[in-house]
Amino acid sequence: MTDSNPYRVVFVCTGNICRSPMAEVVLRALAEEHGLGSRLLSRSAGTGDWHLGEHADQRTVDALARRGYDGSAHRAKQFSQASFADNDLVVALDRTHERILREWARSEDDEGKVTLLRGFDAHASSMDVPDPYYAGPEMFDSVLDMIESATRGLFRQLEPALRLPRTSPRV
Repeated sequence: MTDSNPYRVVFVCTGNICRSPMAEVVLRALAEEHGLGSRLLSRSAGTGDWHLGEHADQRTVDALARRGYDGSAHRAKQFSQASFADNDLVVALDRTHERILREWARSEDDEGKVTLLRGFDAHASSMDVPDPYYAGPEMFDSVLDMIESATRGLFRQLEPALRLPRTSPRV
């Protein structure tokens, strides 16, 4: 791994306007904060196509802004089978996304890239990050709490390998 060949992480939720953009922004901020922004590429996608090209939900942008993150540049994208080749790690936000991603995997290598975000949070009471879309702004803050905690755990696992020259971290 070099700065021109960063480790690539994609977070996947349903429509790519609430949970996965939060995780994308949080991981990117952690990498930058630790001087590893050029060594890690954080992005996100959805399993569905109904929000393609849209900004993140305004409640997502607002929740991120309250914590000092900027989610304003986000545009929704859809994950596809071809996305496996473009990423080193595919992080599902809940078990439904994990199941869908494993079904889309075309090889053991693709399937081996799939993991659940909350698996990186030792204190998680559930493996699912709930979808806040049909809830109020306070749920977006609660979901961001879960995402920050789990993403810090993910980053702690990736960080030592990101600091090594020319190797790829594997989770």
